[in-house]
Amino acid sequence: MALRNIVKLGDPILEKKSRVVEKFDVRLSILIDDMIETMNNANGVGLAAVQVGILKRVVVIDVGDGVMELVNPEITMQEGEQKESEGCLSLPNKYATTLRPKKVQVKAQDRNGKWQVFTGEDLKARAFCHEIDHLDGILFTSRAISDVNIAGD
Repeated sequence: MALRNIVKLGDPILEKKSRVVEKFDVRLSILIDDMIETMNNANGVGLAAVQVGILKRVVVIDVGDGVMELVNPEITMQEGEQKESEGCLSLPNKYATTLRPKKVQVKAQDRNGKWQVFTGEDLKARAFCHEIDHLDGILFTSRAISDVNIAGD
């Protein structure tokens, strides 16, 4: 495993749409392992492959109950709403209140190509939405319903 550099705001790759993963091979497993290590090292709860400069539809999330690996994720159900503060490893120290679904269901493949379904509420739902948005070139700032604040202000 290796730490990867996290792409920061201003890099145009963050605005690009990621490609569907079609090859489930050792390179994909290495990418996922590196993403988990990078996310943990940065004290994040989620990381999309585009944030390490790879335009593939791959996300890792850990909100405290174990790492979830999502390849080609799709939101299949959403309900309710929540307004909470959100941040991003690609926009260090910047936060804003966003409007997100309170509960979501996500269909995704694992590193071997097997389909699985995840359900999340509150922070987990927000993390699913945030990371899947990254795969479509969308940053949380475009979902902000408050001004973007810098930590310490």
